[in-house]
Amino acid sequence: MPLPAVAPFFPPAPIRHMQMRTRVHLLRRLPDWLTILISFVILLAAWQLLVVIGGYESFILPAPLDVAQQFVLVASDGRLLRHSLVTISEIIPGLLIGFFVALPLGYLLAKSPLAERLISPYLIASQAVPIIAIAPLLTIWVASTYWSRVLVAALVVFFPVLINIIAGLRSVPAELYELMHALKATPLQIFRKLEFPAALPIILAGLKVGATLSVIGALVGEFVQPKSQGLGFLLVTARYQFKTDLVFVILFTLAAIALSLYGLVALIERRVLRWQT
Repeated sequence: MPLPAVAPFFPPAPIRHMQMRTRVHLLRRLPDWLTILISFVILLAAWQLLVVIGGYESFILPAPLDVAQQFVLVASDGRLLRHSLVTISEIIPGLLIGFFVALPLGYLLAKSPLAERLISPYLIASQAVPIIAIAPLLTIWVASTYWSRVLVAALVVFFPVLINIIAGLRSVPAELYELMHALKATPLQIFRKLEFPAALPIILAGLKVGATLSVIGALVGEFVQPKSQGLGFLLVTARYQFKTDLVFVILFTLAAIALSLYGLVALIERRVLRWQT
């Protein structure tokens, strides 16, 4: 005797919706490091799958294991650390110079309409010129190879930070200026007590962007001015030797440097802007 057909059971829509929300809530409660680890594992699996399905040669697209082996090789013989320290020694001064030059100029442009009319067109026009075209001129004008690379990084950092400084200073509400004038505050007190703290979140957001762009600037400087040192030199050498696995190692190293600088600025932001919470 055949058994009666049983219709499949589907939970009602409200229950399904509640279950979905529970799963999303559990995912959101995962620690940040675990979320990053899971996404990295998924990325490696997709990368390996692409290599297997596509049948690529290692000089075209190396597998993750090939890149890991190359990383162990260049890390053990000291090449990766030596070249990374050279690049970092160019990135950090370039970031600081770009920021501290942009800070007073941004204040001037934000407070003076005349200065904005005189200087802004030239600043905007300078961004139409690719940095790769300016870098060779710096190698001619600056005798030091090191400082020419630093200046390239500073130029890349300068404009985004400048724009954020101007936007931050102009975002201060007019009512707060009226309050400070009613309290008979001096211009220096207005800057210290009102303008700088109010603009600081936007300024630090610009510094985050500048921290990542400084890596690109230093790398461009090393492309234009190779001196057997730096990750840019190592990258060019690996490209000409068709060592694609070494190219991936260098790219991951550059990404790690950029993430570290971004995280450092984010840490400073949390410390400095603690009053916001």
